[in-house]
Amino acid sequence: MRLRELVIDAWSWINYKPAMADPQRPGHRAFPEINHSWVPEPDRRRLAVYKLLAAYDNNQAGQLAAATGDDHGLERRELGDPAKLIDTTLGYLLGAEQTIVVPGAEHAEHHHGSAGADRAGRDEGDDPPPGAVQAADVQERLRAWADKELWPLRIQQAERCAVRCGDAVYTLAWEPAKQRVLLRTYDPGFYFPEWDDGEQDSSEYPSRVHFAWELPADPVRGLKARVRRITYELGPIGAATAPGITEDGRAIREQVAGADGDPALTVGDTLHPVTGMVQRTYPWAPGRPSGTTCYLSDAEWLLEDLGGAHDLYSLPADKASYRVRSDGQVLDRLDLMCDFIPVVHVPNTIPDGGEHWGKSSLGTVLQLLDELAATDTDSASASATTGTPIVALSGARLPIDRTTGQPLPVRVEAGTVWQLSDTGSMDALDTSAQLAELRQRIDHMLTRLASNTRLTTAGLGSLDPASVPSGYALQLALGPLDSLIAAMRLARAHKYQLMLRMVQRLHQAGQVWPAGESLPARLVWGAHTPTDRTTVLADVVAGYAAGVFSLETAVRMLQDAGYPIEDIPEEIERIQRRAFDQAARLADATGDNAAVREYLQLPEADPVPQVPLIPDAQQLSRSPATPSQSPASGETGSTGTGIS
Repeated sequence: MRLRELVIDAWSWINYKPAMADPQRPGHRAFPEINHSWVPEPDRRRLAVYKLLAAYDNNQAGQLAAATGDDHGLERRELGDPAKLIDTTLGYLLGAEQTIVVPGAEHAEHHHGSAGADRAGRDEGDDPPPGAVQAADVQERLRAWADKELWPLRIQQAERCAVRCGDAVYTLAWEPAKQRVLLRTYDPGFYFPEWDDGEQDSSEYPSRVHFAWELPADPVRGLKARVRRITYELGPIGAATAPGITEDGRAIREQVAGADGDPALTVGDTLHPVTGMVQRTYPWAPGRPSGTTCYLSDAEWLLEDLGGAHDLYSLPADKASYRVRSDGQVLDRLDLMCDFIPVVHVPNTIPDGGEHWGKSSLGTVLQLLDELAATDTDSASASATTGTPIVALSGARLPIDRTTGQPLPVRVEAGTVWQLSDTGSMDALDTSAQLAELRQRIDHMLTRLASNTRLTTAGLGSLDPASVPSGYALQLALGPLDSLIAAMRLARAHKYQLMLRMVQRLHQAGQVWPAGESLPARLVWGAHTPTDRTTVLADVVAGYAAGVFSLETAVRMLQDAGYPIEDIPEEIERIQRRAFDQAARLADATGDNAAVREYLQLPEADPVPQVPLIPDAQQLSRSPATPSQSPASGETGSTGTGIS
């Protein structure tokens, strides 16, 4: 096939496919819907790549080849190797669990246990570190929100798409009925960021983002084919708006007029005395007014109303049919009361400088997967000739069809007997050697696939455990996998921090979380490879006993190693309640029983009442006599009355 044009971009690794041969109309035969007029031309290559990768994931690469002119494409054997690579990479990326952590939250619950040990050297008593209580509160709120929004499920949905296609997209939206933020994932093929001409770097997030897809016609319901577009856009804060209706019955938003006829402002907004622009103080930025807000629009257009002059970025506003939210708000530039776009794009890899899109984990090995499928197809054919070989007969007396008088077809099957003449012979074609060669080639390609994807043979589960001499050798063998997962997690670290910050701010905008600065929160991934728990436990015990590790660090190391520790502060509290040896040493060092009880998480002791002591006999004999106990001076008897 002749190369029409050399194109080098983020998807150049798939240029060898016939479906991508035409840079102007990629996939026009296999995916004609991509070349509809409303789809922007710069995005068509990206959408075609997503379709191609989805075909590999679903064992449809042969059908795709047949659709692009390969006559033998339907005979292609596909045994699930692309899906295995995707799922294996996803499993190592996610690890055993994903945990939301706010730095400093671990000090809020166990500070009273450790404060007693340091009471002699501190003046603040058992007060927690600054911000610890707030961090613990935010962490608890975020984890509760994540449970309601099925956080692990949403992450797996999005991250599998990122591993396969190279990109994943999350959206956050405030739901008034549920009084919480809703987390949703979108196929990256519906995601269309729009950069202005003045924006220099496409790696910076744009100020306008669209989600768009076609809605097929539904003759039963009387619906025509439509295009739906959801738009998030940053812009200056305007006057207050309310739902309205046009003369032709379409729902829109209209400005609200004040008593004097001028446009009214939203409650809390003010006019800048110099510039005259509307300003708003957001709950997460007290004392810092902002003039920017995010607008949401959600509308549909009939395909028959769109001509060649209109694409996704220039759909006619007068043909739009805006949707209405559950609370009755028309989604026509609805003010979301936040100064950011609640959309998070997650690339699978660290993008190149100035690039926005990530790269699929299948990208560099796609041709190797094609070779593997072709070899599997050849191996299946060789297996057929080996199991049922081609037989050549000479001098055989073949059975005759009594009706036609012609020899019956010869079939090689169990129990068949042929009579041969004295000079007759039978030869069978042996293809077992070719079959063995094909199987060796498959093993070679699987080894190379493990190497080129950096998943390693140990990571793919094809390494014989008996061939590993030691755990250190296994650790060295998993070195490429460690670097791969580290790079993938690095590409995602900031994205999830950004998402958790948005979750805090949207709840503040909904007035269900207290106002204040957003605290940094991050997603902590679980261990991606098996951990030698015995070694970790020995290191923790030795380090904590020697005073090298703090108790917090020791428990966190055990949690990272896979021990069933759900909550670090709670685990520390349990440990300290049973740490009688440490409590005894604390008592010897300080002599403060109150500090010991506080260390063991025990309530304060009841006060001991003051009981008067009874003097013994010796004290009574030495004590001075009282008038009632001894005779006075001049008395002669115990019963007489003295005369002075």
